[in-house]
Amino acid sequence: MQKIALLYHPKLGESLQLARNLERVLKSKGVATWMGSAWDDVEAKKYISNLDLIVTFGGDGTILRAARMAVPQGTPILSVNMGRFGFLAETQPDEVEDLLPTILSGEYWLEERIMLHAELHRGDEQRASYEALNDVVVGHVVMSRVVRLEAFVDGEHLAHYVADGLIIATPTGSTAYSLAAGGPILHPQLTDLLLTPIAAHRALERSIVLPAWSVIEIRLSTEYPAVLTIDGQIDTQLEDGDRILVTVSPHHCNLVRTQPRNYFGRGLLERLKQ
Repeated sequence: MQKIALLYHPKLGESLQLARNLERVLKSKGVATWMGSAWDDVEAKKYISNLDLIVTFGGDGTILRAARMAVPQGTPILSVNMGRFGFLAETQPDEVEDLLPTILSGEYWLEERIMLHAELHRGDEQRASYEALNDVVVGHVVMSRVVRLEAFVDGEHLAHYVADGLIIATPTGSTAYSLAAGGPILHPQLTDLLLTPIAAHRALERSIVLPAWSVIEIRLSTEYPAVLTIDGQIDTQLEDGDRILVTVSPHHCNLVRTQPRNYFGRGLLERLKQ
């Protein structure tokens, strides 16, 4: 590896300090580095296409940002956990420097995680498109109001939801908002999609697991403000009659792993209890 980006969390002072420390170590080994804020997507995208590795210093949210930045190149991501749960993290702050020689020598494997591609259509026009690692959520803005959603899969009507919202999640996202809404945990190396309603009223209340080739269409009917949320980080206001199309993205998130390939089950319950 010759070019490495170091993405720090701008609200965690220790994140920036750790990134600077690792930058000094990498430069001493002749590795070119670029360091920047994980919240500055525009600046980071100028460099990521020419990188061999992205190292993130933060929580799972920092990894979500890095995964979207890495599209379409799929630049590998090594995650240093400075957050609470660390579902996606590979190493801890006090371990990363010792792990560095292993990474630089190529003694790792890449865990490929599927991503979602979402499109917002208004009338006959596509208004926006997004990539997501965790989930795509269509939900209400006014707390005491519901949204009405028609869900279609591969052109066939699936269900009518009167609910606070609807989550379309990847296996990676199955341990995030979908889990809090009562959805199941999917193994992260699966390629299925998960459809989970949020506080459904007089509607299908259970999650549905759909195959990777599914085309999910959500049609919105609402008199009140609604929002499309990508990975819990990007919000777009919706209007009555909007349609959201969600498929598995052609792009992947590649996470650098040195743990055994069967690592996922170990420590899962401990992370869930945090």
